[in-house]
Amino acid sequence: MTTRRNLISIFIASCLALITWFNFIPNTWALGGKLPELNQPAPEFTLPTNTGDGKISLSDYQGKWIVLYFYPKDFTSGCTIEARRFQQDLPKYISRNAQILGVSADDIDSHAEFCDSEGLKFPLLADTDGSVSKAYGSWMNFFSMRHTFIIDPDGMLEEIFLGVRPPIHSQEVLARLDELQQS
Repeated sequence: MTTRRNLISIFIASCLALITWFNFIPNTWALGGKLPELNQPAPEFTLPTNTGDGKISLSDYQGKWIVLYFYPKDFTSGCTIEARRFQQDLPKYISRNAQILGVSADDIDSHAEFCDSEGLKFPLLADTDGSVSKAYGSWMNFFSMRHTFIIDPDGMLEEIFLGVRPPIHSQEVLARLDELQQS
């Protein structure tokens, strides 16, 4: 027997699924909070990583395009597919002077294992307290939402992707990056 509470829960979950599927989320707000504004400086950050000297800042990549993608958790199916697609297309990003940076609440040890198991050659950043995810409107209680941001070589936020579909997302990002670079 279905109770009223269960029906309400099912209705709310269905509405959220539809909103995400059809990308009906308003531009200034996402499920993870207030988004930064387009054509404004991207929020600066410094986070620990499993690569290089152990920390990466947004300003380290001035002069390059940045694809900053937030994802919920290492080793989960959607996150693994998304990371694999970015890795598969990495030469295309490099040829466009673009750097991919992945961000989740996982720690650097988890990121190191994930990179090793999937052969990832781009940095994953550990936002364990969610501070950077919050600054980008991508934080949901204890994990990062699946959002992507394109930042231009001057540090300006040029594009926001919400309602990301992991299997095709890298191709969508590449297409938009091409449009932005041509304009």
